[in-house]
Amino acid sequence: MAVVERKAQVDRNTLETQISCSINLDGTGVSSFDTGLPFLEHMLDQIARHGLIDIQVNARGDLHIDAHHTVEDIGITLGQAFNQAMGDKRGIRRYGHAYVPLDEALSRVVIDFSGRPGLEYYVDFTRASVGGFDVDLFREFFHGFVNHANLTLHIDNLRGENTHHQIETIFKAFGRSLRMALELDQRMGDIMPSTKGTL
Repeated sequence: MAVVERKAQVDRNTLETQISCSINLDGTGVSSFDTGLPFLEHMLDQIARHGLIDIQVNARGDLHIDAHHTVEDIGITLGQAFNQAMGDKRGIRRYGHAYVPLDEALSRVVIDFSGRPGLEYYVDFTRASVGGFDVDLFREFFHGFVNHANLTLHIDNLRGENTHHQIETIFKAFGRSLRMALELDQRMGDIMPSTKGTL
C-alpha cells in the first residue's frame, strides 16, 4: 500500500466566523485550540487524544451574540478537513465504534464513512449548560461535521447523571470510533471498502 500523507488545512471565512483548521489523521494526538470556548476546546482535545489525530483549530466568531455560529462552523470546517485528508478512502476500515464510560455515564458512538451524511443523536442532558456552554450546541457541532465529512454517525448516551460526564463520554467515544474507522487495514491494501467501488 502506497504511503500517502493524510493531512489537510482548511480555512472558512464568513461574516460570522473566521476559522482555520489543520489535521493529521496519522498523528499522535497533539492538539492546539484558540476558539474563545474553553469547554468546547476540552472536548475537541478528547477527539485528538483518543483518535490519535493531530488537530489545530483557531476560530474567531460573533461570541458577543452567542456561541452558535462559532460551534457550528468549527464542526463544518473540521468535517471539511477530514473529508479532504481521507482522499478516496481506499484501504480504510470504514466502520468504527466505541463504548466509553466515565463514572456513572456511558456513551456509544458508531461511525460509517459511507459518503452519505446522516446523524442519529440520542442524548438527554441533565443540565442545559456546563461551564457557561450551552450543551444544545453539541448537536449543531456534530451536524456540521457529519454534513461535510460525509459520514453516518450514531451517538447514544446510554446513561448518565453528570452532564460533564455525559458529554465527555460522547467525545471520547467519537475519537475512538474515528481512530478505528480511519485506520488503514493492511489486508485491504488499496481496495475500496465498498461493493460499489466508491464511497
